[in-house]
Amino acid sequence: MEIKNCGIILAAGFSGRMGKFKPLLNYKGKSFLRNVAEKLSLVCNKIVVVTGYKEDEIIKDLSLIEDKNLKQKITTVKNPEFEKGMFTSLQTGLSACEGTDWFLYSFVDQPDLPEEFYFEFFHQIEDGVNWIQPAYKGRKGHPILFDKLTASKILEAPESANLRVLFGKEDLVKKIWDCNFPQILTDIDTPENYRALVRD
Repeated sequence: MEIKNCGIILAAGFSGRMGKFKPLLNYKGKSFLRNVAEKLSLVCNKIVVVTGYKEDEIIKDLSLIEDKNLKQKITTVKNPEFEKGMFTSLQTGLSACEGTDWFLYSFVDQPDLPEEFYFEFFHQIEDGVNWIQPAYKGRKGHPILFDKLTASKILEAPESANLRVLFGKEDLVKKIWDCNFPQILTDIDTPENYRALVRD
């Protein structure tokens, strides 16, 4: 039976430390958001983009996608509580992914992750595992894969919760995948981070 996958991209915050709106920053000729969405489309049946701040600009950027198959996979959903933090945006995204077996929780500021990463990541799914996180040279990174049991626990949690606290307590089986992709550690939060990314 085919596994149904949903990719969730968070693009709701203010990008305060960056000084510019991260989802729309340019990387190799297109926005961060479109870079990530195109790669998720290779492995996901559906892609949910969670909006908040500058929702109209996000929708306008996604309208530039020419691939009809990709466009059909994308749904945008606004988090009315986006100012309360990323956990509420994740909950909003999960609420728009009915009938999904596995969820790929992705930040918008990892446009440099190669396509190969996503294919290899999904090959890590196995029976009895609820949560899969990549690591590079001992350092855990993102994105994260988790199953519908994990998703239900996230949706049941208070909006003040966070993943680290939630899964430090929950009886979920976690798998750390030691991979060869240093890009899982990419974190574009400042103008210096961005300049380093585009310089590479």
